[in-house]
Parts: sequence; structure tokens; C-alpha cells
Amino acid sequence: MAVISNGTTLIDNGILDAAIPSGAMTLLSTQTASASATISFTSGIDDTYDSYVFTFKDIHPATNDVQFEFNLSVDSGSNYNVTKTSTFFFAYHNEADSAAALTYSTDHDLAQSTAFQRLLGGIGNDNDQTAVGTLHLFNPSSTTFVKHFIAHTSEYNANDYNNNTFVAGYGNTTSAVDAVQFKMSSGNIDSGVIKLYGIGG
Repeated sequence: MAVISNGTTLIDNGILDAAIPSGAMTLLSTQTASASATISFTSGIDDTYDSYVFTFKDIHPATNDVQFEFNLSVDSGSNYNVTKTSTFFFAYHNEADSAAALTYSTDHDLAQSTAFQRLLGGIGNDNDQTAVGTLHLFNPSSTTFVKHFIAHTSEYNANDYNNNTFVAGYGNTTSAVDAVQFKMSSGNIDSGVIKLYGIGG
């Protein structure tokens, strides 16, 4: 059995699979929404890094009870229509402490669809209602494999719930993905910050 000393990581000992990207997160770009119909990242996603992480901070919609969504592009953002298959489940709990559950949502998953993938349930547009989270895109420049993604978000729901949402899936393309776009299912992104990081080398 391996003994891990203080200050030594599983990565250092080779216990963690070497295929998992590790290392510092390098900030590549930051975009701030201001009544924005879409937020698009059309540069910086290439073969420089093994994987890419988007972080979302205080995403606030102009329209009440809408979904925050994303799609992928293989032509530098001319089209966001990569075919995707995904899963979507979430835990929820309301402010009144009268409802809580863990559930799978067939309304929000995709099966070989080019539609935008929803990242959460439905954000409220009250002044204090927002969403936060991350989207991890793995090896987008591969011309051999599909493009896996994992997302984790938390939102202040329009009905005064907290939704803790988990989304995973893959873009079913062997073309290199080189752009990602975010939008609301209806209306603008009123405010919020999205950052793009590269991980690995």
C-alpha cells in the first residue's frame, strides 16, 4: 500500500491516471455580459492545452425562469450546431423547506441533437437571483475522439429553489472544436462574468 507523505499528491506518485489533465489553470480570456444576446469564445481553444474550463459567476438573466445554455462549433464560430448526447440531473431544495429531491430530467438532456445544451433549470431574474458554475471541455482539438464535457452549476431558481445541477455528455464529432457559445433560452444575459482557462499542456 502506498504511503502519501505531507505535501505529496497522488499525481506525484503516479497513482492518478496520467490521462487526466493536471497542472495550473491558465486564464486565457474573460468576458462580461451586459444585456448580451450571446457570449462567444472564438479564440484560445486549440491544441495548446489538454482541456479547457469555463467558470460562470453571477449569471443573471433579463427574462425570468430561463435556462443558461451552450453549444460547440467546429468552424471558428460560424455555426454552433455540433451533435450532442447528454445526461442531466439535479438536486433541489426550496426556501420554505417543504420540497427537496434528487431527480433526472429528460426535458433537459439531448440524444443526438444539435440544439443548445441546457446547463441548469431556470434562473430567476429578481435582483438577487443568479447562477454560478463550471463547464469542463476535454481535448477539444482531437481529430480522433468525440468531445466530452462535464458541467456543474448552482442557481437561485425562479421559484425560490436552489438547484444543484450536473450535466455530462459529448459532442459527437471527430472534428476539432474551436469555439463555444453561451446564451439564455430566451432573452439576454443581463449580467455576469465567464472566464476561460486552459489546463495541462
